[in-house]
Amino acid sequence: MMTKLFSQDQLEAIAGALGDTEDGLTNSEIAYLFQTSKMADPGPNTKRHRIYNAFVQSQNTKQSRANILAFIRQSMKPAKYIKNPERYELMRANLNKALVFAGLVVNEQGELSATSRAKTLSEAELRAKDLRHDLELRSVHPDVLKFCKAELLANDYFHAVHESVKSIASKIRDKTGLVDDGASLIDKALNGKSPLLAINSLNTVSEKSEQSGFANLIRGTFGMFRNTTAHEARIHWPMDKKDAEDILTIVSMIHRRLDTAHKI
Repeated sequence: MMTKLFSQDQLEAIAGALGDTEDGLTNSEIAYLFQTSKMADPGPNTKRHRIYNAFVQSQNTKQSRANILAFIRQSMKPAKYIKNPERYELMRANLNKALVFAGLVVNEQGELSATSRAKTLSEAELRAKDLRHDLELRSVHPDVLKFCKAELLANDYFHAVHESVKSIASKIRDKTGLVDDGASLIDKALNGKSPLLAINSLNTVSEKSEQSGFANLIRGTFGMFRNTTAHEARIHWPMDKKDAEDILTIVSMIHRRLDTAHKI
């Protein structure tokens, strides 16, 4: 039985994902992973080329991809990213976009498993293009469109929604100067008798109710989609394109109201 090996283009894609400039492994992490996966370090280079050269040398010498798989498993252990789960999800999505061409995927637990092999243009690219087109027809806010990225849609639509919801908190902090997050941020910025931001004049009962309802809408959106540590079950939630479009449209409306909100 012939031993399975990665092709050159697959190795390039995997190394590129793991050595991504913004969300990939650091040089110190790469050095440690070479040791734990029993792989020779080819020496100084760009991160992606350093990883690629090590992968090629290991596979060619041993005629096996076992050490490469060990490197991937070690690099994608969720416990390593407890302090920065967003980085883990972005790197996992980016890596899966490369692995799918080899018929592999890293699941939410950081385990490698078999999947149907991609033979044409990445489905993630097609998803991203399709989702962005539909959202453009809805005239959604530009701050939402930028989350229609292939790396966020490699597995499903949840990651695009998750990142777009996070952008709401960022905008509130920018407009108020607050450093809080979650419910505390919403309460200080939009709730109570003296909110820092107002979406209307707050002169009538109806306007105060609208302000309160807007704060509750953001709170509910955060609670359902943003807090990854409190949603273990949602990881397995198969969000489809229609759900994503509806949710991103709500996020768009929130952004538009925040854009016109005035500081009190």
